[in-house]
Amino acid sequence: MASALAMLTLGLGLSMPGFALDLVAFTGITGPLTSALAQISALGPSVKALVGFVGFVVALISLSALRNFGPVLFYVGLAIFGAVGLVIAGAIMGAVV
Repeated sequence: MASALAMLTLGLGLSMPGFALDLVAFTGITGPLTSALAQISALGPSVKALVGFVGFVVALISLSALRNFGPVLFYVGLAIFGAVGLVIAGAIMGAVV
């Protein structure tokens, strides 16, 4: 089990890109999200970290609330949280996505 987890971690580490995605200059985003991303990019690093932390805590609380809805919905919510929430919080804080 531990070797499978290590291989999975190694495989994911090798397959993930090593460049940052600039969400402000990304041309595929239109509408109100463009102005929101421009405002977030104008914030200082400490405010970005605070926004990312608060967003992560709110998402984690809602994820823990999903446990009351049943096991299938919990794992679907966990997958959505991992695929969307962490990537956006990392992009807000300026991490490499």
